[in-house]
Amino acid sequence: MKGMRLEDQMKAAMRRLGMAHRTEKSYVSWYKRYVKFHGLRHPEELGEKGVEEFLNYLALEKNVAIGTQNQAFNALVFLYREVLKMELVGVNARRAKVKKKLPVVLSRDEIRRLFEHVRVGLPSLMLRLLYGCGLRVSEGLRLRVKDVDFENDCVWVRDGKGGKDRCVSMPENLKSELERQVARARLIFEEDVENYGESRVYVDEALDRKGQGRYSRSWEWFWVFPTALRGVDPRDGEDKRHHILEGAVSKWLKSAVGKAGIEKKVTAHVLRHSFATHLLQAGVDLRSIQELLGHESVKTTEVYTHVMKAMAGKVRSPLDDL
Repeated sequence: MKGMRLEDQMKAAMRRLGMAHRTEKSYVSWYKRYVKFHGLRHPEELGEKGVEEFLNYLALEKNVAIGTQNQAFNALVFLYREVLKMELVGVNARRAKVKKKLPVVLSRDEIRRLFEHVRVGLPSLMLRLLYGCGLRVSEGLRLRVKDVDFENDCVWVRDGKGGKDRCVSMPENLKSELERQVARARLIFEEDVENYGESRVYVDEALDRKGQGRYSRSWEWFWVFPTALRGVDPRDGEDKRHHILEGAVSKWLKSAVGKAGIEKKVTAHVLRHSFATHLLQAGVDLRSIQELLGHESVKTTEVYTHVMKAMAGKVRSPLDDL
């Protein structure tokens, strides 16, 4: 990679390792902010001290959340370790303050009202799938045909957060709609083959190379939720069929929330929070919920016990005894 711009070297390294395009954009953005902060000096000249100064700036002057600071640090570790072949040792930066926030959760009645007001068809199916399976929005959008197992009534989440796979039960009342959606996807796949000679989708470069290009062209690896139009893949500049974008899901959700009169800040992730809380209310144990959500630690899942207790009114207010 000698002679390539550092930005291009980062992209090449991430693609070689099969990292998500979203991660690629984020890491390159942090690299640019880091270099700009240091007056466009080369990162090799900066080392640990330069990283410490940048992280301190983010925490003390920009007052970023700890997750944002961690993301910046991870991007810089990748830059130094994988591209510059330098280890960051003893970085001693001030850490951003940990902000403990409880998740927004919809009640069962609010969930019903939301689904009553979402547009019939693809918008309704997608939002109910996110809630019914507790999926992150990216996990729902990236579902492949092979991941929807109608024989065993389950949905496979491949390469989720942290690179982990997991399996969740398919909601019974979504099975027929999912079958129809896969049938619609099949028509799009066949149209591509007829009009372009093949149907191409994004598949990890190393995997596709190993399969001699057949995975990216196969029906099994086709998206369950493909876009209506093909587009250029920014990773290789080739024309491919993509899955529908996260922005579309946000628009469907915003419209339904407004029509349902729900006065909460509702994002697609709120459906996942609601899934977990409602399972806990139904008596499902915390460990099982952890596995369904794909959390690394049960400590992460425990936040829903606080929400459930508050919703159940476990601690009676003294005002109610007056």
